[in-house]
Amino acid sequence: MTEIFVSPQRVSARDDLTVVDVRREWDYANDHIPGAVHVPFERFRDSGDAMEGTLPTPTAFGSLLGGAGIEPRDRIVAYDGGRGVYASRLLVTAEVLGHDPDRLHLMDGDIRAWRRNHETTDAVPDTETAEYVCEPRADGALIGADELEDALDSDAVVVDTRDPVEYDTVHLPGAVNLQWRTLVDDETRRLRPRDELESILQAHGLHPDRPVRLYCNTGRRLSFVYTVLLELGYEDIGFYEGGIEAWAEHGGPVETTS
Repeated sequence: MTEIFVSPQRVSARDDLTVVDVRREWDYANDHIPGAVHVPFERFRDSGDAMEGTLPTPTAFGSLLGGAGIEPRDRIVAYDGGRGVYASRLLVTAEVLGHDPDRLHLMDGDIRAWRRNHETTDAVPDTETAEYVCEPRADGALIGADELEDALDSDAVVVDTRDPVEYDTVHLPGAVNLQWRTLVDDETRRLRPRDELESILQAHGLHPDRPVRLYCNTGRRLSFVYTVLLELGYEDIGFYEGGIEAWAEHGGPVETTS
């Protein structure tokens, strides 16, 4: 089974890992995991029309990662200060744009979880600019509006990862509302034990043998849920990047919670 979430202990012995901090500039400058390179979250989000949702263009993403010294064959482990929800977005973006998914990992926890047993630094590592050329996947998990609409009439579980208020206002017919925070232990800031995760997901109708289709508005919340599902062995997962507004423009059906 694919190991996506790796412990801080594993990261500390990272002879084969490229550690990536996705927090804001001032957070990274204050303290970070020793040797971590910086790829800030706001730099790999793009709400323009060139790509679906908030995905950056391949050229922009390749320039960003190459500028941080990251190469296409690197084994990446990302972390943030928000329990992994921002770092997971980097991994999903990299996967869509061609990075080998078997070489993409998320630190289980965040910088606060790291600080409990490990030291941080403000020293910026020396890096050389690398050539990172993106080759977007044609067979990946990114789906379009037509594919999402098809899922509404299938045995797939359509999952809305937005906040409950957003969900109650409007959502896709039959979609279940799953909050990414329920998958994380608030005290440790790390992923809940496997049996707890399976119980939460099953309560929402999610099982490894059923297709799952995710949607959100900003992308980061569905990215975390997507990453957890991969960790648990789910294979048939797709995610829609457009959000509710793009879905409405497509003319897709919606409903509200009364």
